Amino acid sequence: MACSSALALGTLMLASGGVQAQESKIGFVSTERIFREAAPAKTAQTKIEQEFSRRDKELQDMAARIKSMSDKLDKDAAVLSESDRAKRQRELAELDKDFQRKQREFREDLNQRRNEELAIVLERTNKVIKQIAETEKYDIVFQEAVYASPRIDITDKVLKALNK
Repeated sequence: MACSSALALGTLMLASGGVQAQESKIGFVSTERIFREAAPAKTAQTKIEQEFSRRDKELQDMAARIKSMSDKLDKDAAVLSESDRAKRQRELAELDKDFQRKQREFREDLNQRRNEELAIVLERTNKVIKQIAETEKYDIVFQEAVYASPRIDITDKVLKALNK
């Protein structure tokens, strides 16, 4: 709808004799590439990995302990008394419930930290985009598009500025 309105406006401007059409300068920046390739985004990712590595290792160890207990219970089930088997099953269920809770909390904390760090990167990226747009006289710069011609893609300029 907006595209056809702009086209109609452009046609109207060309059709009127005294008014000349002014060409707009449009740019596009791939936020996905910024988050994947920009130095600040890579630094943020490394920071998050370091921050959460200990908890991730604890979860991996806990998962291995659950698997080991489960395998041992399966192996010993035939020779265990009913009460011993029930006791081990309860212990395993409690440990698994604790694991599920810790895993959920880990994911929630990780997502929150990732969102915080990406917001910082995005804020910095937006400042760089604004500087480039003002310096090079862009009328509009899009960050989301279904399709953008490589001709208007200024992602490399933004990456270069962010990586300084």
